[in-house]
Parts: sequence; structure tokens; C-alpha cells
Amino acid sequence: MPMAVPSTLYLVVLFLVILPAAKSQRNQPMRLRFGKRGEFKILQVADMHYGDGKATPCEDVLPSQLASCSDLNTTAFVRRMILAEKPDFIVFTGDNIFGFDATDAAKSLEAAFGPAIASNIPWAAVLGNHDQESTLSREGVMKHIVGLKNTLSRVNPSEVNPIDGFGNYNLEVGGVQGSAFQNKSVLNLYFLDSGDYSTVPGIFGYGWIKASQQFWFQLTSASLKRAYMSKPLPQKSAAPGLAYFHIPLPEFSRFDASNYTGARQEGISSPTVNSGFFTSMVESGDVKAVFTGHDHLNDFCGALNGINLCYAGGFGYHAYGKAGWPRRARVVVANLEATSNGNWGTVKSIRTWKRLDDQHLTAIDAQVLWSKTSVGGHDVNV
Repeated sequence: MPMAVPSTLYLVVLFLVILPAAKSQRNQPMRLRFGKRGEFKILQVADMHYGDGKATPCEDVLPSQLASCSDLNTTAFVRRMILAEKPDFIVFTGDNIFGFDATDAAKSLEAAFGPAIASNIPWAAVLGNHDQESTLSREGVMKHIVGLKNTLSRVNPSEVNPIDGFGNYNLEVGGVQGSAFQNKSVLNLYFLDSGDYSTVPGIFGYGWIKASQQFWFQLTSASLKRAYMSKPLPQKSAAPGLAYFHIPLPEFSRFDASNYTGARQEGISSPTVNSGFFTSMVESGDVKAVFTGHDHLNDFCGALNGINLCYAGGFGYHAYGKAGWPRRARVVVANLEATSNGNWGTVKSIRTWKRLDDQHLTAIDAQVLWSKTSVGGHDVNV
């Protein structure tokens, strides 16, 4: 079934509304910034499926684990990852709570994000397809998240109306304090609501990223690119970007065992509608990697048309998994280029690896996702 395309008038109005929004965001103080060592580290947590804490049993664990296993194991894993990796930023990519088993959505959200809140590390979240199935609507869940301590999450761009979903926003990562790039965003982060389930008659399955969201992304990307390529210190191309949302795009199914790193142990549960967001990212030219959750037994990364499509792998213990296959989290690190005067410039490379919730938090599948000179798939040590 062909998708409806917004009218030309709608696009013109959206363009006029979004440009001031992107400009106003650039004028806000930087909330995220590369550290003095020229590094910015992101911890991705996918599919916590948090319920009611200690009372909520685990799924798909070994028999020896079952008696004492609950949501508290998920909480302990988040804490271990924060202590081990010391990230600069934490991203939760949906199904943060499992609504059907969460008696009070607000309390479950606060418990699920509790380790991040307590760490005083900035964090952000997007919604999955289960977050709204408890006592709060989808909008209500996102509004509650935005009100929690230390979060940089937003319900939606404040100047953009209408836009589909809840939790569409971008964050800018500034260069090192005191460097020539301290007032430029050298890494851009995009967050989108990939929806829950189709509401279009005759189309079944999961939701998708809608036209209004794609136009917001395109115009925001273009605005950020202009700022990066303008004085002072005009650059020749866009700053690299990373995109985070829950449900994988149909393009995730384009890989086989020869062209990805990691595990593919179940089908790709993408929407039946391909709304063209992958094409939008390719055309914009700045997004170097996409990070999703949703399919807990997949944790692979594969490069397609210059963009890495990456799963995080299942994290939560009240989520389906595979007994004996440890829960896991993904880490992404962007490193800056050292300048001739001993300072820091723009992003030189973006790397990733995963850690398993085992005795040693074993690191696996390290790879370079992007660098200034090459793209994707190169093995590195961590």
C-alpha cells in the first residue's frame, strides 16, 4: 500500500518551523562535551523490560539462576556497566519497562532508570513498543521520563507541531573545553520514536518512522551541517551523527553471515512498511551508525551504503532471551583527532564493542564503525 505524502504546503510550513528550532537549539549551552582526553563514550542499554522489581521473575535464564533472578539483576547489570565503562552518556533504546507487568508505570520507570539517575551521568531515552502498556499513555511515559533527574530526553522539538510520536529530538556534543571546537557540535545524536504498532487499516505489525519525523530529521541535519561548515573554523563536510531508536529498519535484513559482526539468531522484526528513513539518512550524509534494540537475540553490526546498522543485544532479565547466552550492552566511543598544537580537533574515529553480563564483563566484537579515512568493519583492540 503506498504511503500518503504530505502536501507541498505542509512541507513548506514544516520547513519554516523547524529551521528556527534547530537554530535555537544551537544557541543553547552545550550539555554534552568531549573530555580532556578527546573521547566521548556512550553506553547503550536496550530492552530492560522492567516490571515490578524484586517481584518480577526472569525469563530464559539457566535453571540455576531462576530462583533468585528478578528485575534486580537488570539493575545490577546497569550499575556494573556504569562502573566498568564510566560512560559520558547513557542511552536507553526502548522497552524500558514491560508495561503489562508494571503495576505503576511511573514507579517502574524510576526504578529502571535508577542507576543512571544515581550516577549523575547525563542520559536519554526513547520509547519501544511496550513502554505504554501500563498506567501511562505513550505521551505520558515520555513526559515522565523528561521530568526525571539528569536526563536530556525531550518529548519533542518544542517549536515543531505536528510531528508524529513522542521522543523525537537531537543532542549536540561539543568539542573539548578550551579547544578551537569548544563551541561547535562535533558529534550529533538523533533520537526518534519508531512507534509501537501499525494503526493503518490493512497493515499489520510494528510501527514505523513517519514522514513528519523524517522531514524534521532532514531539516535538522541540514541546519547542523550549515553550522558546522560555517565560520568560525568552517569544515568541508558534516559532523558525524549517530541515530538511536527502538524498532529496526527493514534494511537490517540485508545482511548475511559474510557482512556483519556479531550474532543474528532470530528474524528481523521490522515494520512491513518501509517508510524510507534509511534513504533519508543516506541522502543527508551525516549519520554513520544506527543503534536499535527490539530483537533481543540479535547483536550484530553491518555496514550498508556507508551507514552501520547495529543491534545492542538483549539487556533486561525480564525480557525474552536465550538461556546460557549472557545479557549484553553496547558501548560506542568517538575519539577526536589530535592537532599539531597539542589540542583536539574534530572526530577521527567511532568504535564499538559489547560487554556480557558474566563474571568479567567480557568485551566482545570490537570494531571500527567509521573513521575519516575508512568506513566500517575493521577489528580493533579494546
